[in-house]
Amino acid sequence: MELSRRDLILKHIVEHFIKTALPVGSQTLIQTYELNFSSATIRNEMLALENAGLLEKTHTSSGRIPSSKGYQYYVNHLRNKSVDERIKQQLQVILSQKAQSVTEIIQKSSEILANMTKLASVVLGPNAQQEKLMSIQVTPLENNSATVVFITDSGYVENKTFVLPKNIEKDALADCMNLINKRLRGTPVSELSAKMEAIKPILEDYIAEHDVVYQAFTQAFLNFAGERLKLYGKDSLFNQPEFAHDGDKLRKVLTLLESPKLLNQVAKSTGNVAVNIGDQGENHDLSIVSSKLKMPGEKESRIAIVGPTRMDYDRALSALEYVTEMLEKYFEKITEKPKMEGKSK
Repeated sequence: MELSRRDLILKHIVEHFIKTALPVGSQTLIQTYELNFSSATIRNEMLALENAGLLEKTHTSSGRIPSSKGYQYYVNHLRNKSVDERIKQQLQVILSQKAQSVTEIIQKSSEILANMTKLASVVLGPNAQQEKLMSIQVTPLENNSATVVFITDSGYVENKTFVLPKNIEKDALADCMNLINKRLRGTPVSELSAKMEAIKPILEDYIAEHDVVYQAFTQAFLNFAGERLKLYGKDSLFNQPEFAHDGDKLRKVLTLLESPKLLNQVAKSTGNVAVNIGDQGENHDLSIVSSKLKMPGEKESRIAIVGPTRMDYDRALSALEYVTEMLEKYFEKITEKPKMEGKSK
């Protein structure tokens, strides 16, 4: 379908800004894309797009840049949906290899996504979206140490051993464990760290050495989340202009990538494909696109691509959709039961 003049101008602005990270003006559009519109006409259309909330004007240039709403419109209506042939070729090589585990295939496919898009890719395990903590058990050991066993409703177990202060009272520790069990039982894995932070002040009323317990539990919960969140291509973000020249912004992004907050963001995604543009809390320059993935014998997982709001959404989404589609077809094929041949009469 032929695009309207306004849509065509928005499409060029989005794609030019994705390539250059520089605001786009009317002369740039005319010279780069050989548009048959006057400069005044293009400026009027850009003003209309700005008034509609699809473009933003920067303070340092007369050009415009896409807004989050503009990116979303581009994703929904203007992208080409073209898949890089190199992704098809590399994925075919992986799927043609014999004797691979599902984990190996997912890992290699995620690495392709990260390498081809120059962004970070994330795999969220099947249990992280719904799995909940069911119980916490403490076993005192010799030499003033104890092991804590965390059990989820799916049977997943995490162990954490920590050293206790010599003057700690066993009754106080037991009361502390009862409190934590009462407050955290039934909590989704992705929310454990935040909930532990919320009850930290209450622990002080139960045990003087509450910080030892708090640190041990928080680390265990991070391990919980980490086991279900696999990250690939993190270093690719270092070269993105938004982060390469802004150390503070890069640190915030890396912190998000290594924390349960990212797991929670991906887990909350709905639909086969989800696009979250620039709404990651204080990381407003970060976007997450994700897709459902059905794996053999397991509930749904999600694969996501994480990058700046200026990410190439067409490239990222097309690659993500293609990879998940091919993986599901592959898994479906290898798990098909062979048909029984009819008996001859």
